[in-house]
Amino acid sequence: MTDVVATNQTILVVGGGISGMTAALEAAETGKDVVLLEKNPSVGGRVSQLYRYFPKLCHPTCGMEINLKRMKANKRLRLVTMAEVVRIGGEPGNYTATVRVRPRFVNENCTACGECAKAVEAEFDDEYNYGLAKRKGAYLPFNMAFPQRYVLDARIIGTPDADRARAACKYNAVDLGMQEQEIQIKAGAVIWATGWRPYDAAKIQPYGYDRIKNVITSVEFERMADPMGPTGGKLVRPSDGKEAKDVAFIQCAGSRDKNHLAHCSRICCMASLKQSTYVTERFGGDAKVNIYYIDIRAIDRFEDFYSKVRANESVKFIKSKVASITEDRATGNPILNGVDTEGGHRYSNPHDLVVLAVGMEPSVPRDAFPAQLVINAEGFIEPDPANGGIFAAGCSSDALDVNRSVQHATAAALRAIQVVNRVAAAEG
Repeated sequence: MTDVVATNQTILVVGGGISGMTAALEAAETGKDVVLLEKNPSVGGRVSQLYRYFPKLCHPTCGMEINLKRMKANKRLRLVTMAEVVRIGGEPGNYTATVRVRPRFVNENCTACGECAKAVEAEFDDEYNYGLAKRKGAYLPFNMAFPQRYVLDARIIGTPDADRARAACKYNAVDLGMQEQEIQIKAGAVIWATGWRPYDAAKIQPYGYDRIKNVITSVEFERMADPMGPTGGKLVRPSDGKEAKDVAFIQCAGSRDKNHLAHCSRICCMASLKQSTYVTERFGGDAKVNIYYIDIRAIDRFEDFYSKVRANESVKFIKSKVASITEDRATGNPILNGVDTEGGHRYSNPHDLVVLAVGMEPSVPRDAFPAQLVINAEGFIEPDPANGGIFAAGCSSDALDVNRSVQHATAAALRAIQVVNRVAAAEG
């Protein structure tokens, strides 16, 4: 890769999801020089893995396309993928970030023709689809990936597969000699936008995610619903591939729980309400949806959507904290066990498929931040003056939906702009 030219009037944005992209674009479009770092081979983050947004049920691809067009058109925005910050030192107006850049093994000659993938035999779990499918050792992360360039998995380097990939490329794009690099980036302000990750459902032992095949997570279900996803958009059971017409959603799976995540993740209720429509749209009158909940958080403009879902005769709401999930060995059906707190009766309800609405936690653990920041008990960055010119954006600051993440990222960009404006004024 070429050297990154940056000064103390540059804004560094760490994380290329919806928040990072928004902050970087807003800053660059005001005329500031911006370096955007993304640890994955392409930008887009969790939003790129969504099938639809709530409450309008529109597809994220439209907004993604607009943002990518803006990125491509802006010469003040420099993108570095497969990059992770090792440490950040300095003070407001004068930061230096040490960044480790992993090799892609594919250079800018790539036309995304896909011949390297055809030549490679090795397959690995597909991270983009949360391991629900396999991908080749040479791959394009997803259809709208940007940069639109293939990647060679480091695990095939030094194997015959790597040689086959190089031989198959007609454009001399496969470069097996690429090495990991460490670069220094100067910046006047830093926007930390590393986003969130789904809580590990295997830690919720009573729910049997690691033992019962037909218990999946909400993020996995989202990928299943996508026609470009691992099942081609079919809502099926992992155990036998049968259509899942009777689906249970368990809210607060690992959230609002002192043994797991103490906080409410805000998006989970709306995500399950949205996903209930996937089931009712696919199967019509044959659909049967049960939503097990403690409380439904559908605030502000979401109330109408909640009312609409609640009015659907195929959807039933059960106020209950599910105690455990067992499995009917004969049918493979998960059986939900608990007490209906409104009716006061015990239940053992079988379903085709169970979807755990897992909570959000910060992508970067609180003990792994490369800079001194004020971090709360949940691992989110606090808006504290002690953070200086480093500002959190989106889900690095709290559990937020897409709309609020974009708003928060815009605010972070404005704060960073103020810092570099002061630097420019002092040096001018």
